[in-house]
Amino acid sequence: MKLIYNIFIFLYPKAAWLISSKNVKAAQWIAGRKNLFSLLEKAFRNNQDKVIWIHCSSLGEFEQGRPLIESIKKKNKQHKILLTFFSPSGYEVRKDYTGADWIFYLPMDSKINAKKFYAIVRPSMIVFVKYEFWYYYLNEAKKRNIPLLLISGVFREEQPFFKWYGSFHQQMLCCFTYLFIQNQSSAELLNSIGFKNNITVCGDTRFDRVIDIAEQFATIEIIERFVQNNQVIVAGSTWTEDDEELDHYANTHPEIKFIIAPHDIDEDRIKECLSLYKNAILYSEIVNRKSQDENIDLHKNVLIIDNVGMLSQLYKYATICYVGGAFGDDGVHNVLEAAVYSKPVVFGPEYDKYFEAIELIDANGAFSIENALEAESVFNKLLNEEDTYKRMSADAGNYVRSKAGATEKILKYIYEKRLLTI
Repeated sequence: MKLIYNIFIFLYPKAAWLISSKNVKAAQWIAGRKNLFSLLEKAFRNNQDKVIWIHCSSLGEFEQGRPLIESIKKKNKQHKILLTFFSPSGYEVRKDYTGADWIFYLPMDSKINAKKFYAIVRPSMIVFVKYEFWYYYLNEAKKRNIPLLLISGVFREEQPFFKWYGSFHQQMLCCFTYLFIQNQSSAELLNSIGFKNNITVCGDTRFDRVIDIAEQFATIEIIERFVQNNQVIVAGSTWTEDDEELDHYANTHPEIKFIIAPHDIDEDRIKECLSLYKNAILYSEIVNRKSQDENIDLHKNVLIIDNVGMLSQLYKYATICYVGGAFGDDGVHNVLEAAVYSKPVVFGPEYDKYFEAIELIDANGAFSIENALEAESVFNKLLNEEDTYKRMSADAGNYVRSKAGATEKILKYIYEKRLLTI
């Protein structure tokens, strides 16, 4: 397996380069790593403070790590935080995040790169979030005896760690000082391969994050003018398959306001949304008007969000929240940032990899639908049956708040073990 891994890390940058002329994210991945070590050396040349290195694969993992980042930063002014991303979808959105002292792409994993990276950064503590397992970076941390934590980890039986050929991946797990995992099933899987004394089921820090977001909600004037006193369905992180299940209901119910926030907002995708939703206006059209006093086209019942970063606030305006992704193989997106506002959540059939979606259904806070007909039935039920709507709304919000506290459990371990004094 180590040979296969080495082949993978050798070929990955070359594959990214080959498709970079036609793929924006691949081009960003390549460009972001140009002269990366020179930039790191310049950034850390005169640093005398202790460094906490926090690594996230992408934007979703960053949101999981963010409560911990901000709690550490608030209480430990003498430490500096390095935040790294593997994916452009994380780095490009959060490269100006003020909660970290430095933000970089992670150089591609290799024995040479890992040694060079540690020599420059000299971290005193390392946190990897959820899914990232890079052999040489993890192994180098163990060699240097640097405390290394995994937070919001989640494991499934089909992963290589639990297969007959999983010894190489198990070596990576052995590099971690402590594993903070989301659920009991992950603990049982880790127990089955000998990990018992350095794991804790503490839940998912995303619950803490979405609660923080909800508490810091700020009104969005354009959205308020659009929705007014109407019933509203906010559909977030939608893909083509989601919009094809929603468009008929939106097109035939002009009295209901729809806010559609596509997962991707490239030109072709926005054009596709405009073709599916017959009575739509773009958010940017309203923003770019010379006079904000002009009335929004009130006969339009669909507002398409063609920017990034608003979604977690938009769910506040929903009567019903629809979360996209679950009509595709990768599964449903973040249901928690919708449920935190005590709103019923609806999503497609592919959600079995996401325990929070499963638990939200079990808690009576969500529905899963198979097609457009079921979507119509669920929407009508929630919009017309007040008692059902109120119960489901309360259950959704109560579920999220019942799961808060993972960040505090991680911080307690860090302080008890005096990891920030090393």
